Parts: sequence; structure tokens; C-alpha cells
Amino acid sequence: MMNQLTFPPDAPKVIECNASDAFQAWLSQVNGSLAITTYQAGKLALVGWNGQQVTVLLRQFPKPMGLAVQEQRLALATNHEVWLFANAPLLADEYLENQPGRYDTLYLPRATYFTGDLNIHDLAFGSDNLWLVNTRFSCLAALSKDYNFVPRWQPRFISQLAPEDRCHLNGLAMVDGRPKFVTALGESNEVGGWRNNKATGGILIDVESGEIVIRGLSMPHSPCWHERYLWLLNSGEGELWRINPHSGQHDVVCALPGFLRGLCCVGNYALVGLSQIREQHIFGGLPVQQRFKRLLCGVAVVDLRSGQLVGMLEFTAGCQELYDVEFLPSVLRPTILNNERPEMRQAFTAPEFSYWLRPSSQMTG
Repeated sequence: MMNQLTFPPDAPKVIECNASDAFQAWLSQVNGSLAITTYQAGKLALVGWNGQQVTVLLRQFPKPMGLAVQEQRLALATNHEVWLFANAPLLADEYLENQPGRYDTLYLPRATYFTGDLNIHDLAFGSDNLWLVNTRFSCLAALSKDYNFVPRWQPRFISQLAPEDRCHLNGLAMVDGRPKFVTALGESNEVGGWRNNKATGGILIDVESGEIVIRGLSMPHSPCWHERYLWLLNSGEGELWRINPHSGQHDVVCALPGFLRGLCCVGNYALVGLSQIREQHIFGGLPVQQRFKRLLCGVAVVDLRSGQLVGMLEFTAGCQELYDVEFLPSVLRPTILNNERPEMRQAFTAPEFSYWLRPSSQMTG
């Protein structure tokens, strides 16, 4: 059975989704929420549990892509910027004056870095700073107060950092707070050279050694280190892989009916993003299109032990492609503010206290 979810969109395009009973049951027990980006619809979606049902809250951002979570902080890559948010727990309960307690987490914008259009894909918090996958310049990079970015690492076969998307570097897996594995769509040093062999030219690279660990992948995305294994999405085949980092051997955990992008592991489960394929020039002719008659857009919960599909949150209208999926631990009822929300200018936080500065809270003479 699929239960229809209703929620007020904050843009003219209506987005609709269904949550299976099994998805709702899983979310009700996992003590956390989901953050999902869809660059195609221009939305960041927060999927929570209010004690009775699944809730979905949408916020508008220009081309939201990679997400990163670290304790009370959240980072989001958009078209020309990287946003840094921090939770203001003392303000969350009273965010809606007429509905106290509706939210337990309130992510407020704390800083924005103007990067320009780097076509940033994955983000990851490290032990030293925030790492960016700078796809346009084919490198890993850091944010800067003085520059658009600071290059930190590039594949051996990239001879020069230029805004040419030579290999479509996209995914980043961290181990012990440092970059360890990256995915790219091709071993190319030419402008857009990865496009020529997109269906079978994908690679996995060990960042420390610079060696290519696996070749022959189909548009791989979203590598994730979890429980001593590397997990990644062999996206063009619609497959979730588990990889032994020492031998390079892999197991296909499952196949799902979508172009897979966005992976987060939570205990014995994986959250996997599925997308339909709208754009045929880049994404057309992939094996997943022959494998499944119909592709879905949504987030699947997969049991990593058995490969079985546990539950599904499916977007049924207004949203066809996702990019990233992250888990927000110990967060049940989240909300987030963008700079279009007037409440952002009414919230004041300090290390020891927080205030809402609203007409209702101001003293009158």
C-alpha cells in the first residue's frame, strides 16, 4: 500500500510523492530524517517523522547538488555558492508561533561562499575542512575567503586544471576524515572527453596512491565508506555495489529501477537515490534503460545484508531527478531557512542563548 503525502510547496511547481508503509515504518524507528537534493526541481527536501506520519518540507535553492552533514552543521552546494547551515535548537520549538513543537531542528544559514559555477557535485566534511568535488576543474578543492576555490588534489591523468570538465569527477568517499576514494565518468584529459565512452568508461580512484582501483564502471556516483567496505552506485546499470578495498573485488548488492545517484549508509541499511532520465544527450543509451521498462524517482531503503528493498519514497510528480541523499541522525522534525524566508532575519543566536526578534516579542513604549 502507498500512502499519499501532502505538503505545501514553496514554488509554483507542485511536487507530489508517495511513501510505502514499509518506508514509513522504517523511518519511524530509525531516529533520524533525510535530506534530499533535486537540482532539476530546484529543491532541498527534508523528510521527517512527526510521531504519526512522514512529513516533507521543501525549500527553494538554485540547482542544489551535494550535501554534507557533521553533527549540528549542514553544507549544501548550489549553482554558484556553497551554503553552510547550523542548527539552532533553542529556536526550533517556537519557529511557528501558532504551532509550538512542530519542529525539533532549525537549520539557519551561517555563511555563504561565492564559488562561481564550479559544477560542484559531492561535498564532505573532513577533519580539517570541507572538501568539494570541483567537477568543472577536475579536482578536489577547498573553500577560500580570498579565491573561488583552492585546488587540493587532481587525478594523475589531468595535466592542467582548466574549466573543461575533462573526466567528470563527481563522487568522494572519506575515511578517517580524509579523502580516500573518488569516482569519475572517464579517464580523460580532454575537454568533455568522458562523454565518448560514458556507459562503460567510469573509474574509481584511490586518492592517496593515485591508482585507478576499478575501470569499466557505468557512470559511477556516490562512493561511501561504511563498515570496512566501500559502497558505490554503478549508476548506469542501476546497481548498488559493495567493494573490498584491498582486493578490488565487488558484489552487486541489488539493482533498482532508476539512474542511481545519492547514497548514504545507516547501520544495516542504505538510502539510495533513484532518478528518471530526462536528458537523452548525456544520459541516453544506458544499460539501466534496457534493464527496466520504467524508471522511478525517489529514495529506496535497502537492507545491506540481503540486498532486499525495504521501502520506498517515490516522487510521482514535479520531480524526476535527484542528486544527493543524506541522513540526519537524532533529527525527527527538521526545517531549514533560505534567504527568501523573512524568519531568517528574525532569528538571533549566540553561544549561551537564542532569541526570536518578532513584533510579538518586542516591547512597546
